[in-house]
Amino acid sequence: MVNVQPLVVDGQRLVSIRQINNLPPPQKEAIYRMLIPPEALLQFGIPFSLMDSQGRSLWTCICEPGTCSVTLSLRHQWDAPDPVLYLELAETIHNQLEVLFFSIADPASERFNVDRMPDGRPTNFGTDSRNIPEEIRAMEAGLAPGQVRMGGRLTRRLIPRFEEFVARLGYDRFQAQPLFYHAAILFERCGFAYTMGQGKMEWIHQEFGRGGLLYNRLDDSTPFRRRGMEATVRGRSWAIYDGILGEPFTGVRMYKRVGVFAGISTFPDAVW
Repeated sequence: MVNVQPLVVDGQRLVSIRQINNLPPPQKEAIYRMLIPPEALLQFGIPFSLMDSQGRSLWTCICEPGTCSVTLSLRHQWDAPDPVLYLELAETIHNQLEVLFFSIADPASERFNVDRMPDGRPTNFGTDSRNIPEEIRAMEAGLAPGQVRMGGRLTRRLIPRFEEFVARLGYDRFQAQPLFYHAAILFERCGFAYTMGQGKMEWIHQEFGRGGLLYNRLDDSTPFRRRGMEATVRGRSWAIYDGILGEPFTGVRMYKRVGVFAGISTFPDAVW
């Protein structure tokens, strides 16, 4: 366990998100601010006050009393359509902390509407529908599945913020469920281990090898199944998102121990 100061408010040791959420708004928002990497403020020109020049808040913190979850979003401009940082964190029924979702996006980069159909309906990460033309544009621009803009390259700065936060609550680890293949590889590079699904990830790597099942399915039947996509993390992720596994990418759960780098790599020497 990393040596950190416990969270104490008015003499009470805080050990859960529910306890934090029951605090008065100024106190709980001050605690959740510690999850925002200072590098994000510098990179995107966000004032340390998290307020714009007109006094409007650039961040939103949804942390209702009595709940055990928190959602944070941070924008570089008050009226920006997308946050530069978005985070959902919750306690599980087994009293563990889990990162449900997070994203970091470069607001200056081009937007690709992979998250919505032309009529505005949400795609829900492709589970309800897919905006194929936008997905092709995003893929050809170097994005991975689920990304509407280029990433902010701050994940390695954000993970230590999670670690410090959970350590101050008295936990020695937190969980995450990667929604995409490339997210699992990114988590590996940040020191995560697998609660479940490592065998699946190793099987995917094996079968993308020359002559493997997934390699042979790269048959140019769709723009996302071109030969050569097996060679990169992003290429594999698009093919998997396109259904090359024959099933959705599920059954993978990971965890990060505070201060411990697991050293797992299911795609050795991978090119992004």
